[in-house]
Amino acid sequence: MNRFENQAIVVTGAAQGIGAAVTRLLLAEGAWVYALDCNAQALAALADEQRSPRLSATVVDITRPDDVEAAIASIDAERPLDGLVNNAGVLIPKDIASTTAADWLKTFEVNVHGTFFVSRAVAVRMAERGRGAIVTIASNAGSTPRVNMGAYCSSKAAAAMLTRCMGLEFASRGLRCNVVSPGSTRTPMLASLAGEGPETDQRLIEGDPRLYRLGIPLQKLAEPRDIAAAVAFLLSGDAHHITLQNLVVDGGATFE
Repeated sequence: MNRFENQAIVVTGAAQGIGAAVTRLLLAEGAWVYALDCNAQALAALADEQRSPRLSATVVDITRPDDVEAAIASIDAERPLDGLVNNAGVLIPKDIASTTAADWLKTFEVNVHGTFFVSRAVAVRMAERGRGAIVTIASNAGSTPRVNMGAYCSSKAAAAMLTRCMGLEFASRGLRCNVVSPGSTRTPMLASLAGEGPETDQRLIEGDPRLYRLGIPLQKLAEPRDIAAAVAFLLSGDAHHITLQNLVVDGGATFE
């Protein structure tokens, strides 16, 4: 049985990495997926790969609130929304002293402001119907300090808290809002940060005390499908009594 049969779900940052994995999984389980991304070429490639009548790809810059509102209004009018996955994000790896005002603002514009604009537009519509689920993909870096990632860590902490506050405010109206916090995951973003190949994998698995970075006890990087599976669980009816939670998927690299 498909968990998302005939459900309509928006996925931001859907063109590659975790967002693409989430899109593929939701389509495989019967959802109507509305894939949003600012990368038109990558989004078109995903649509061409999937060739599904249940996939609608729209180029949207989530940092522009009017564009977000127009896109969500159009989608919801076509098919009332049941879910949202906030995946869009950027990472500009710099130490704090080297982080420019433009770097800081760009990081927050996408990772926090964009998440807010999309979430607000979707949540108020789902709340009118008394049902829905939102999952924001944050990062274990949102709760564990990282060298050269001050802006990213701060933005992911903010996005996670925003989502949990939404969960509290909208709980009485039938919405569930949760967070998934991945660790090192084999995506283009990780490759741009750390490189690729077996040596890079081993370095990430072992950790680096000089950078105050813990290793990964499970001795492997996450694959995008691992994160997608966690997202799908929190969106699904299997998690019908779970809200305000942060599910960390990092092979044991961080813990409380």
